[in-house]
Amino acid sequence: MTTPRCDEDLGGVTLRDLLAYKPTAGPETPVWLPDGSAIVVRSSSPGGETIQAIDVESGAAHTLAGNLGERPFLSSALISVSPDGRWLAYVGEKGGSDGRERSSRVELHLVPLSGGPEVQLTRLGANINAYSWSPDGREIVFSSNRYGRYDIFKVSVPDGDLTRLTQDTRYEVYPVFMPGGERILYVRLNEHWTDHEIVCMSAAGDDARAVTSDLDFFDYHYGRRFGYPVYAQPSDCVVFPSHRSGWINYWRTPLSGGEATPVCAQADDQTEAALSPDGATLAFVSNHDGTLSLFITPVVGPGGDPAAPLVAPGIGVVSAPAWSPDGKQIAYLGGSPTSPADLWVVDVATGNARQLTSSPEAAAVSEELQSPQKVHYPSADGFTISAYLYAPPDRGAGKRYPGLIIAHGGPTMQFFDTYHADVQYFVRKGYVVLMPNIRGSSGYGKSFEDANNADWGHGDLRDVLAGVEFLRTLDYVDGENMGIHGMSYGGCMSMNAVAFAPGVFNASVPHAGYGDWLGFEEGQELRHRQLMRYEFGDVDENRDVYVRCSPIYTLAEATTPVFLVHGEGRFPRSDASLKFARALEQDYKVYEYKVYPNECYYVVSDENRCEMLPDIVDFLDRYLRKSGSPS
Repeated sequence: MTTPRCDEDLGGVTLRDLLAYKPTAGPETPVWLPDGSAIVVRSSSPGGETIQAIDVESGAAHTLAGNLGERPFLSSALISVSPDGRWLAYVGEKGGSDGRERSSRVELHLVPLSGGPEVQLTRLGANINAYSWSPDGREIVFSSNRYGRYDIFKVSVPDGDLTRLTQDTRYEVYPVFMPGGERILYVRLNEHWTDHEIVCMSAAGDDARAVTSDLDFFDYHYGRRFGYPVYAQPSDCVVFPSHRSGWINYWRTPLSGGEATPVCAQADDQTEAALSPDGATLAFVSNHDGTLSLFITPVVGPGGDPAAPLVAPGIGVVSAPAWSPDGKQIAYLGGSPTSPADLWVVDVATGNARQLTSSPEAAAVSEELQSPQKVHYPSADGFTISAYLYAPPDRGAGKRYPGLIIAHGGPTMQFFDTYHADVQYFVRKGYVVLMPNIRGSSGYGKSFEDANNADWGHGDLRDVLAGVEFLRTLDYVDGENMGIHGMSYGGCMSMNAVAFAPGVFNASVPHAGYGDWLGFEEGQELRHRQLMRYEFGDVDENRDVYVRCSPIYTLAEATTPVFLVHGEGRFPRSDASLKFARALEQDYKVYEYKVYPNECYYVVSDENRCEMLPDIVDFLDRYLRKSGSPS
């Protein structure tokens, strides 16, 4: 059910338009066909998730596979094409949940590119988080939690004969065949997911040895940030990410072992390494204050910052680079605050880039969107905070608008130069929105990322409060009427503001937040428990930290009205918001509480967001439209 407000005219655009304005490709890395004629991407459409081949010359698309499963937002499709060009592979959940409330089953599926029925390659009844093809296309190596932890498996194509290659008690993930197919590299995590080993073993699973190790790089998603090891055959070295310089940069070490050296040292985080077909050049994405640019550099060279990026958006993001088979072009996803991700290709020699895909809604919607201003303001403890500032489109002389701080999730995450449908909606409803990358955010160096460890809701909240003071310096902001909102850790920060900063905010809207870290571990999946141990330490030894950072124990002085929102359905975790609501009620605080059905804990479907976002605006209007603020 969608509400009529979904079609309310917001000045040339509706909320339905804003929500329908989606990426045309991704989020996975684009995959070139072996002959270089087309690029394979995952695409969203009103009919569901599909895999499409995009012609490199014309941009014409044709569908290779549809119906990718019931929860593509939880399980990435992980698209790839076999080196011989015979098969398209993807990971997806099929066949429903058999009436069960929850399952963790995804399988490898094959689509013959010459035509014919789809093949389900694996039947593990478990999860698969990474895989890669053998050079001859006859096998796939992958990591799965079939036996309660992630091990490395190998499956033959297309008959599905399965071999388990590792049985360590530690998580072993992100396997990749080396050239020739005789050996496999993979990543082994330590017990706390903070340290990584790159291991080399035979394709039969024996003769394993550690090539190199990296310490103090917490991996919230069992190896996803560390990702696949990259083997550069000409220089016989392995390339991997490391925080050892204070930034996430790529380092190289000889396959035989030895000292690690930087590939290209930068005071910016580097991600998404992609090796050229000849193995001599590394492409990577460099993050400077939320703007993501594409660089290329020799794998072996002086190790300095390249003179210039290959693709450098003024404000925008480049992601998921993929080399063409001949090494002359790189495909990537490109977006901005006014355009979701589209597929692009860039000529490596000239730097000339072409856009291959575009949303049907692009022309009508993009010209109505507000571009943010990137601002910086001082905060406590000597920190400078970077933030995105959005102002209403009809702002005129003498008008003053209420302010809305939006906090991101994580906390080890950040806002980038990307499109946010909800922010565009709030701005068009007359709110000045500030989206700060507060301490604890990624992208600003490891010391900044770790600056809120054991201090959630305090140091990072001071950065939020400094954002409030920044908004009050703007002549078009009604400084007496401030709201805060966010999802996940942003929801937690919205709860923190209620408890730890009484009187500052006139309204708070926590979306899927948690207010009690002391009781958090009960019923939580392992990655969340690992995060708490990394950020706070052992709960028995650091009980005072868990209590101090839990807003639910400090609500007596709260003055801010609260609207708690979350989803409920197949993955029910609503007890966290409900627990906070009950604590507010017990202290006679003003609050509202609403659940949106058929979701995970987060509200992500367009149908429910069409209802939730107007609900949030109604609540904000009720408490922030004072002191002459325009409506």
